[in-house]
This record gives sequence, structure tokens and C-alpha cells, in this order.
Amino acid sequence: MEYKTITFYKYVKLDNPDQITGYFRGLCESLDLLGRILIGKEGVNAGVSGTKDNIEKFKKIIESKRQFAKMTYREQEVQDNSYHKLVVKVRNEIVTLGKDVDMTKKGRHVTPSRLKKWLDRNEEVIMLDARNDYEAKIGKFNNAVVLPIDKFRDFPEAAEKALKGKEDKRIVMYCTGGIRCEKSSAYLRQKGFKNVFQLQGGIINYANQFPNDYYKGKCFVFDDRISGDVKSENVMSKCELCGVDCDLYINCHHLECDKLIVSCPECQEKMNMTCSQECKSAPRQRVRLMISN
Repeated sequence: MEYKTITFYKYVKLDNPDQITGYFRGLCESLDLLGRILIGKEGVNAGVSGTKDNIEKFKKIIESKRQFAKMTYREQEVQDNSYHKLVVKVRNEIVTLGKDVDMTKKGRHVTPSRLKKWLDRNEEVIMLDARNDYEAKIGKFNNAVVLPIDKFRDFPEAAEKALKGKEDKRIVMYCTGGIRCEKSSAYLRQKGFKNVFQLQGGIINYANQFPNDYYKGKCFVFDDRISGDVKSENVMSKCELCGVDCDLYINCHHLECDKLIVSCPECQEKMNMTCSQECKSAPRQRVRLMISN
């Protein structure tokens, strides 16, 4: 059976997020889709996975709704469902920045092909990674500015500090699929940065079109895969336990630890999917299949 995982978002005013939450839950359950969908008054932020046929049915149905017409998707073919459950929640922010942002000021979209032309010509471009630093550990654009943050709400202070004095420079922001750049690019423009772009469709869209190009490594994703597949053959990180080249993330299976680490298949097996000898011998362990290449 063929599976597909899609991510999508849309900033759109929603007056009835509770009702829309129920709608999405019922639709996913009817199509046997699993995933994570966040609904708020500012829009929707979602990732779902299932059979290819049911994913296509899902897309057609939601696009028939006025609020979600002309939705765009980041799509990846996968061997199995990328989620182990369905979560549909109402949130104050569909991605938490913690700042009032005028979304009409969002940065201009730049297509992957246009960005590639800029980079091919060696034009002056500041590539700004809008993700958390642990995401960039396993993959990023060449010479990108990676901020020392582990949650999105830390972006404003870190970005202003890193970009001080570069308010007039051409800045291209990128993230996994685009949703964080949509909001953070608007924030930077509010703060006086004049030439701000956001990569259309994010890393997934770029790497699907231009594999083994300026984006190196894998792409961190917030589903059961953790290290999402993009068509890049470069390995950017090392196993934190033995030091071999590796780009596989796991959560330590000691339930009281749950630390996120890069761990190679050999160490995953040797350590029973844990991060240390102490965690390996701890009694409370998660039951989960081992991640492998």
C-alpha cells in the first residue's frame, strides 16, 4: 500500500475554531488519516498522513471550503504512516511567536528556482534559518545563519541580535514548510528590515526540486520520522554516542528522559534506543519500533 504525508497551513481569519476542529477530526477519522492539526482564529497548521488515495480525497474535500480554497501542500511519499495517532486542537497561535504581528507585512515569497539563480550567481543573500538550532543540526542551507534557539518564541530577540546593522540587506528566510517564515518575516519587517523574503514551500519544496544542491542533509520534521527524507545525500551531523556520520534523530526511550539525540542504527540497537547507560537500565521504557535508514 502506498502512503503519503502532507503538511499545509493557511493564515486566514476563522471565527469558529472549535467547530472547524470537529470538522477536521471527523474528516480524518472517516479517511483513516493520522496527524497533528492545530486550529486557531488566525488559521490552520497541519500535517496528516495516510494512503495516497485518501490523502487526495482529503485535499479535494477541504479545498471545497471557502476558507481553505487554493491551499498549497508540501508532499512526501513514505513507506508507512508518519504519525501514530490523530491530534486536533484549538490553539491561540497556530505557531507560537508570542508577539503581535501584522500579517499583511509578511516577506515576499521567492520560488526555489529564483533562489537557486541568486545562489548560482553568488549574489549577496543572507540565508536565515527560522527553525530551532537542533533542527539545523541535521540539515541546512550553505552558510545559513542558524539562531541559538530551541523554541520559536525565542526567534525575535535572537534574530534582531544576529541581524543588527543588516536592516537593508537581502534576507531570505526558510523553515520546514513555510509557516514560521510567514509570521517571522512579518515581524522582521515590522522591526525595520526592508528586504525580507521567505522561501516558498520551505525546505521540502526546495529539496524536492533541487536535491543535492544548496540545501545539505536531512530535514527535521515533527512526526514519527523526526529526520524527514529529502533528496540530499549529504550527512551533516554525527552520532552523539559513537561519533560516526549520522543524521538520524531519536527520543531517548527512557520515559523520564525523552532527550532528543542523533543516534546511528548500531547505537540505537546497542543502547535500546536510549541516550546513556543510566537510561538504558532505567525501568520505565517506551515501546516503539527502532528508527532505521
